[in-house]
Amino acid sequence: MLELYQFELSHYCEKIRLILDYKGLPYRKVEVTPGVGQLDLFRMSGQRQVPVLKDGSTAIADSTEIAEYLEKTYPDRPIIPTDPKQRGLCLLMEQWADESIGLNARKCMIGALGKDQSFRQSFLPNTIPDFLKTVVSSMPNELFSVLELGVGLTPDAIKAAEASMKRDLAALCFILLDQPYLITDHPTLADFAVAGLTMYVKFPDGDYLDIPQPLKGKGVPGIADVGTFAPFFEWRDRLYADFRKTGTPSASSSANRPTSIQID
Repeated sequence: MLELYQFELSHYCEKIRLILDYKGLPYRKVEVTPGVGQLDLFRMSGQRQVPVLKDGSTAIADSTEIAEYLEKTYPDRPIIPTDPKQRGLCLLMEQWADESIGLNARKCMIGALGKDQSFRQSFLPNTIPDFLKTVVSSMPNELFSVLELGVGLTPDAIKAAEASMKRDLAALCFILLDQPYLITDHPTLADFAVAGLTMYVKFPDGDYLDIPQPLKGKGVPGIADVGTFAPFFEWRDRLYADFRKTGTPSASSSANRPTSIQID
């Protein structure tokens, strides 16, 4: 079985999970422990970032490289068009999604965590006692502003990311106005990249992700709840309903699977 070394909350991992589900490929998720667990990723793939797909003795890093590997190795239900023009548009849009939507969505989410108490409380696991949830949600927004600066995000950088994200979503709404998918009459790599990488802007509803229940369907205020972008999120919801599976097991969820990444 294919193994996806991942972070459940990684939107680049979600891009690959969408593709695996669409192609009908069984896989199990191996949740990587940040820090020490990434040493094993380095041993396998020569780098420390997720996602990493392991297929037998072959390890592939980077979401684009993984997508191209899956298309070549498992060609059923193709995600990259053969028509030259459509192929070029698909690959160009996927790269745009990686570099624009993917990066700006993360900044938008971090900015929302600093401004919206309800949003950051939604990230807390259900096992956290209610009084601790109250403490976290009531923390002053100024404290999170300091944390944003600590990772190099100034207020201007967050504002620019939000403006860029709004332009991207508006453009996607126009593209999808009279066609079912972004490039062809069936989903392609471009569709799954855009759908997965907008996860931070608005988390999908339903049991697709192993995340706290209050976070499902939750999004960045001022973007996820704006009617202008509703057609895009309705399109994405249909894509999930049609192709994304629920309840994919993690490696730690069964006794006959490894419970942690082994490090020599």
